[in-house]
Amino acid sequence: MADTDENKTEVGPDIFAEFLEVSIHLILYSRHLYPTGLFERRKKYNVPVQMCLHPDVTEYISKVIQSVKVMVVSGEVSMVTLVVLDQSQNPIERFVFELGASASEDGEDPYLFRLEDALRGFLLKLNVADTQLKPLPQECSWVVHVHTKESTADQFIQQKTFQDLSWVPADRKQTQLKDPVLIPLKTTNNKRLKMQLYVEESSDKQMESH
Repeated sequence: MADTDENKTEVGPDIFAEFLEVSIHLILYSRHLYPTGLFERRKKYNVPVQMCLHPDVTEYISKVIQSVKVMVVSGEVSMVTLVVLDQSQNPIERFVFELGASASEDGEDPYLFRLEDALRGFLLKLNVADTQLKPLPQECSWVVHVHTKESTADQFIQQKTFQDLSWVPADRKQTQLKDPVLIPLKTTNNKRLKMQLYVEESSDKQMESH
C-alpha cells in the first residue's frame, strides 16, 4: 500500500472494482505469469477476456478487489498498480490505473452505455498490450499496490486483516523502476469515470529477458 496526499477519486466503486478484477486476470494471462491452461475464455463488455481458474489465485484477487472497493468508496484512492517483480523482487513492469475526480451521476448516460464503451476500450488495449512490451524473465511474481491517503493506509494497516487479507506499507524497493519507459494505453474522461491506463517498463528487463 502506497501513500498519497491527493484525493482524486469519486468513481462508482462497484463499476471500477468489477473492471479492475477482469483487468488483473487479463494482465496475468497476457504477460504469461501463469500457464495458459489455468485460464478460461469469457466475455466482458462484449470483449473476449481470460479469467484464471486456479482457486488460490481467484480467491486472492477477489479479496484484493473487495478491499480496493472499500477504499474507493472513501474517495481517497488515486491509483491502483499491478507490479511485476523479477526473482530478486525488483519491479520490472507496472500496469497503472490512475483515477481522476469524476461525477458519480451522469444524466446523459443513464444506462451506462458510454461508460461500457469506455471500459470496453480499456480491455481491448489490455488484450494487445503484450505486443508493446518486452518478454518477461522466468519466475516472475506480482503484487497490487493501492495509492491512497496516509490516514486511509494507516486505518487498513491497523485493522491487520480485511477480507482475511493483510495490508502492509509498500516495500519502497518495489515502487521504483529503473529508468522506466512509459507506454500509454488509454485515457477516458467519462463523467462517471476518469482514468488513465499506462504501463511502466524497466530498462533492466531487456537485460534479463532472453
